[in-house]
Amino acid sequence: MVQDLVRGKPPGRSRRFDGRRLRSERTRQLIIEAYLTLLAGNVRAPTASQIAEQAGYSVRSIFERFTDLRALGLAAADHAIAAGQAEAPAHDIDGDRPTRIRTHVRTRAVACQKWLPLWRAMIETQDHLAELKGRVELVRRANLARLKLMYAAELSALPAPERKQMLFALGALTSFESWNQLRVDYGLSMEAAQAVWYTAIDRMLPTTPPQAD
Repeated sequence: MVQDLVRGKPPGRSRRFDGRRLRSERTRQLIIEAYLTLLAGNVRAPTASQIAEQAGYSVRSIFERFTDLRALGLAAADHAIAAGQAEAPAHDIDGDRPTRIRTHVRTRAVACQKWLPLWRAMIETQDHLAELKGRVELVRRANLARLKLMYAAELSALPAPERKQMLFALGALTSFESWNQLRVDYGLSMEAAQAVWYTAIDRMLPTTPPQAD
């Protein structure tokens, strides 16, 4: 309060402004979560009215924070990318081959299961929104980066051209599209789908080089 007076501000004005900003950010976050919830419920293109009802706010509240529904979709994609990275840190990167494959498959499967509805929406929209296409590419490159990290030992045994081909093959194998095919088209359980990935990765990778003493 004393600092506000020294700076020539009315007492409490800064606190009131901060409170409004925090409430606005909270509302924005709840709108994003409502959008994602609707996608998870197979509402492929949620309307503003559906999103507002799910979030518990008015349609006006949505467009006070997002210029249009495409901007909301971008914000949801950014939220998902950040959350996905935070929720799935790399584990067991120095473990033996079975441990690394098992850990990678489990982590990737959980991420694909959670974010598949948003991924479908992103793929369907990317041709009409250049910014979204960039997000799609970012997610795919992140998958390749994780593969490089988890299977560095095996990949190091391959010449550069073959290593690149192997990465692309593993990336396609562990893609959202692959997970959708296993879970939705083939009707596999989480455990059965992971077993398919585990077996395929183990067979595709070259022999693990012996560790130096």
